[in-house]
Amino acid sequence: MTPLRPAHYLDWNATAPLRPQARAAMLAVLDAPGNPSSVHGAGRKARDGIERARAEVAALIGAATERLVFTGGGTEANALGLAALSVGIDALLVSAIEHDAVMQTARAGTVPVEVWPVTADGVADLAWLAARLGRGDRVAAALMLANNETGVIQPVAEAAALLHAVGGRLHVDAVQAAGKIPVNLTALGADTLALSAHKLGGPQGAGALAFASGIRPTPLWRGGGQEQGLRPGTENVAAIAGFGAAAQAAQAELANAAVQAAWRDAAAARLKAAGARIIGEAVPRLPNTLCLAVPGWPSERQVMWLDLGGVQVSAGAACSSGKVRPSPVLEAMGEGALAPSALRASGGYATDASQWSAFADLWLDGYARVSARQRTEVA
Repeated sequence: MTPLRPAHYLDWNATAPLRPQARAAMLAVLDAPGNPSSVHGAGRKARDGIERARAEVAALIGAATERLVFTGGGTEANALGLAALSVGIDALLVSAIEHDAVMQTARAGTVPVEVWPVTADGVADLAWLAARLGRGDRVAAALMLANNETGVIQPVAEAAALLHAVGGRLHVDAVQAAGKIPVNLTALGADTLALSAHKLGGPQGAGALAFASGIRPTPLWRGGGQEQGLRPGTENVAAIAGFGAAAQAAQAELANAAVQAAWRDAAAARLKAAGARIIGEAVPRLPNTLCLAVPGWPSERQVMWLDLGGVQVSAGAACSSGKVRPSPVLEAMGEGALAPSALRASGGYATDASQWSAFADLWLDGYARVSARQRTEVA
């Protein structure tokens, strides 16, 4: 097999390549000194850069700038949001498909956690939620806007309405959704909402938490008055500037989502014709995400085959130090038998039709070889 050159990167849900706009914004900051808490000219310039970025990120999700604080990433933003909603409640309802950043944080807290099931399509079960809320106790819930593995978009606004009707609150992990589909804090009804810069073409190590009117998070630790006293420590000005520039660029590209989805769907149709299962295809998904599974070809072997051929994809969430493990998301969907063979391909602003086609070509070649070997072994 001759490796494809250049390499086709289709693992954008793990991290998106840094946008040129973000790189330029970061370099401009790195070339100038200034602590944003200082009152001299250099400090005020750094502060201006942070506030400009805050406005750019807030605009992406329709949030008020005074209700958006920067964090060190999406994981921290999720933790800050969960902590804000976990005060004075009897139970925290966490959807079965949440990222570990939410699930593990929730389980490490002092509030009892109940797992909110999903349907076979990977959509949070609203009927279950309505029945659970009928108990009359004080609850909050966590529901991601779009799943990082399957791309399935969740009924966040509907869930928020159910929760608010009984005095409950909702935390939304929008890390994978922001910049790929329209996101609006108010329309979703989210009480707290987490973002991550590197998922939309900003730098790694920057995130944000937005919160609705009436919500006042408490800091996870102490040490300074930065970010309204909610996130102590000198701000990472360069990363924040890159985050803002990336958010602005991503917002301008939302109209191109249908084109990205068409390229994805064309590749998916070829794989499905060869026998692959396309996970979540019957419900709305992110336009850039394709999750598939085929029995008899383990995920890690698919990843290695594709990587050797110059196509880079993932076996799932890239949050386990490079380890490949069966997907809890697919298990929650009742697809545990397929989980060991699940694969995720995801594109972004620099992906084109040729890359999706190259991925399909190489995957089909590999699967044909695996199938032929299996037939020989049976014979």
